[in-house]
Amino acid sequence: MRQHPTPDTDDGAPGEADLEQLLRTGPFHLALRAALQLRGLPLQRVRHHLAGRGITVGVTSLSYWQQGARRPQRPESLRAVRELEDVLRLPAESLIRLLVAEGAGADGERPQGRSYRALVEASGSVEMLLAELESPVDGGLHTVGHHERVRIGPDRELVGRDSQHVVRAHRDGVDRYLAVHHGDPGCDPSRVAVRAGENCRTGRVRWHRETGLVVAEMLFDARLRAGDTYFFEYGFEDGTGGPCVEYLRGFSFAGGQYLLQVRFDERALPVRCRRFAQSSAGAPRAARQDLTLSGRHGTVHFVEQGVRPGILGVDWDWD
Repeated sequence: MRQHPTPDTDDGAPGEADLEQLLRTGPFHLALRAALQLRGLPLQRVRHHLAGRGITVGVTSLSYWQQGARRPQRPESLRAVRELEDVLRLPAESLIRLLVAEGAGADGERPQGRSYRALVEASGSVEMLLAELESPVDGGLHTVGHHERVRIGPDRELVGRDSQHVVRAHRDGVDRYLAVHHGDPGCDPSRVAVRAGENCRTGRVRWHRETGLVVAEMLFDARLRAGDTYFFEYGFEDGTGGPCVEYLRGFSFAGGQYLLQVRFDERALPVRCRRFAQSSAGAPRAARQDLTLSGRHGTVHFVEQGVRPGILGVDWDWD
């Protein structure tokens, strides 16, 4: 994961070099915060400056923007950001460019992926299904490495995904892994097929229609002792949801390497792909990075060497 620089100088205040770096790399809220601190403008004074230019923005909104709690997205908010660039003596379009790179379009809209509410509801449903299967949250396993391949079909739908997984047991007697699939809006989890691959077989399967969730037991061919590692493969065949604009995976615990590859059908290629990270479902997306689409195979990928608790994923624009 690319680490964003934190504005810092010997006296704890940002310098011009820190601000210039943040204006190049983002994220937006840290760049805005550094500019406000460097120019020595309190939010009340900024609000007054904007009002003099015919723009009404509350101090609370400005505070949320610099904290990363909210992002300016509406047209009037984006107009305020452009005026902020002038008030704070920043290069034209410097803050707007960061917003665009982080997912806001010129009209203030960002790709319609999973909402915070959807992620929270899905999290609650996962916990309910895990409890039904009498499994602890981590299942007694730590991830050593996980290679995940996601397939997007000609109608822009998530056709399926395949996983190659290496785990290490941290207690004796572990003999299964619970795999979770979260379909896109419109997904019919009753029609999602679970596929067991090498070194495992399918056990119990539970699903939750309202959130499009499927939880499946992958039963190992051996009972592990603490410290044992195990390699297995599994997948889900979906194709029941609407157009897919992102794929993300949540991690409750730190782990090893994670590789995510997304393959697009040659008849439906996106115009832009980006990786992202979130510290939680409600946090702003950070660590934005454009990904190059392979013209020959229609794939993008990224590798995270040391997974931290949070969310990692890829989103894309269709046109």
